[in-house]
Amino acid sequence: MIRSGLKTAAVAAFATGLLAGTAMAEGARVGALIPLTGGLQAYGESSLNGIRLAVKEVNEAGGVLGGELELVVGDTQTRAQPAIDAAMRLVSVDGVVGILGALSSGNTIPVATSVSKPNQIPQISNASTAPAITTLDDDDFLFRTTPSDAYQGVVLADLVESAGIDEIAILYVNNDYGLGLAESFAENYGGSITSSSAFEPNKASYRGELQGASGGDPEALLLIAYPDDGGLLILRQSLEEGFFDRFVFTDGMKTTQLVEDIGAQFMDGMFGTAPASADSEAGDRFAEAYEAEYGELPPLPFIDSAYDAAMIMALAIEKAGEADGVAIRDAIREVANEPGEVILPGEFAKAKELIADGVDINYEGAAGSHEFDENGDVSGTFEHWAVMDGAVTTVELIQ
Repeated sequence: MIRSGLKTAAVAAFATGLLAGTAMAEGARVGALIPLTGGLQAYGESSLNGIRLAVKEVNEAGGVLGGELELVVGDTQTRAQPAIDAAMRLVSVDGVVGILGALSSGNTIPVATSVSKPNQIPQISNASTAPAITTLDDDDFLFRTTPSDAYQGVVLADLVESAGIDEIAILYVNNDYGLGLAESFAENYGGSITSSSAFEPNKASYRGELQGASGGDPEALLLIAYPDDGGLLILRQSLEEGFFDRFVFTDGMKTTQLVEDIGAQFMDGMFGTAPASADSEAGDRFAEAYEAEYGELPPLPFIDSAYDAAMIMALAIEKAGEADGVAIRDAIREVANEPGEVILPGEFAKAKELIADGVDINYEGAAGSHEFDENGDVSGTFEHWAVMDGAVTTVELIQ
């Protein structure tokens, strides 16, 4: 029994040593919550490519904390519970010190409140735009590199009015993103909203919802949706049944599937809004690097903001000097906000040297300047996009 006890103690001591060695290992591990399936899968792989590009550049510049920056990916399935489960695995099994994503606000919010906040893990979303995130009780562990829909609603309302649409119906996906953007649009639109209603994703038919939305003879339908959770089916059934033939979209529907699946003859002239990056040296540098790695940059939102989220997380880890969630959180504004020497995409090696020398840095990203306010929000630029000659095209940028 004495020998057995000594053996158990030795095994325990050995295990403790292994754990201590793991904790002291150089480098850091971050997780990415990506919709590889579900309603936002059309944006998942491209956003992941943005993150992968940043991680590659970081590691080519020597990594973080003297070692490699590792990336572990979890599939949110564009649903809240799978997103929470994936986040918990990233934290409890994979031992990540930061989370990138999720894309959908309906995934990001529950992850922030049930995983990131209680485990003190900083989270930076590249695509979650719901206004509710601004006032979320997240202990300052949630940031985003895309502007709130409180701003997108203003831009969208102006565009709809400029297009001469005086009466419009709204159908929005029943989550924080859909509700927040529908409310923001309604608060800023000077015309008449004939109806505004939510729809549940992944239904076999939306004829009932379309029948209700078409009441009152509106001139167009504002569709706030995702392509694969019902958005494309709503368009198809609307056209087949004659409910609507004029549509306005938001960022969730900015996809080439509008042309590929519905047809240019039906979609040409339709327009929408989405967060976008203003013309800048930072944006040009990112686009050049992306195209060198993956080929042509697709006309999809949130790729540049995904790259920026990963770069800011890596810079904050290096600035913190340790793989500790609270220290990393506290360093995020230090590396992204003024004042400081400007760091552009592709300049991680330069940033490391400045941090080592005690010099303040200010990351100016591909998607914008990312001056995080007290809520972890950023201002930004939006694009007026439209389907023109069978292609999804940027019409203008709006600050």
